[in-house]
Amino acid sequence: MARYIGPKSKIARRFKEPIFGPDKAMEKRNYPPGQHGQMRKRAKLSEYAVQLYEKQKAKYTYGLLERQFAKTFHKAAVMKGITGENLLKLLEARLDNAVYRLGVANTRSAARQLVSHRHITVNGEVVNIPSYQLKPGDVVAVREKSKSLETITESLSHRSNKFSWFEWDAAGYKGTFLAYPDREQIPENIKEQLIVELYSK
Repeated sequence: MARYIGPKSKIARRFKEPIFGPDKAMEKRNYPPGQHGQMRKRAKLSEYAVQLYEKQKAKYTYGLLERQFAKTFHKAAVMKGITGENLLKLLEARLDNAVYRLGVANTRSAARQLVSHRHITVNGEVVNIPSYQLKPGDVVAVREKSKSLETITESLSHRSNKFSWFEWDAAGYKGTFLAYPDREQIPENIKEQLIVELYSK
């Protein structure tokens, strides 16, 4: 199963945002990576470079590789509505992202691993495909025999973020995907219109 396994702190420092979650390395060195990252003056980016930068940030944030991201974009393009907003809605409806948003995992990569290792069910059935697209009304739950996993219990003990498009049942270790979120509800700092412009070239 394809996924990014390279250095994460360098990527986060490139985008100047902790896109993979809390990062001590970024807190200590909040400047671009590389030997001269702290001193080098950055040349003015071209329009294409700015658009590419935004696409790369979205890819890394949600943990997709190029082909998978392109497929998601083209799916968003044929949906009714605004393409950029559709793209973010589809990314938010991924199963691994849902597990992360519900607080079952503290990062998207940890959520992806829980899904892949068959710890998560959708509507009572085990689903081990991180890119599985949820539909409104779907119930995402921790598998019964996985509820005692330390990584899950620890993550849920620190659960603080609550997202209005999910309804969480703490006693049942499950959450319901109520609806696709509106753009203003999605907290990610992504300029989706730049991505649309890039793919429109």
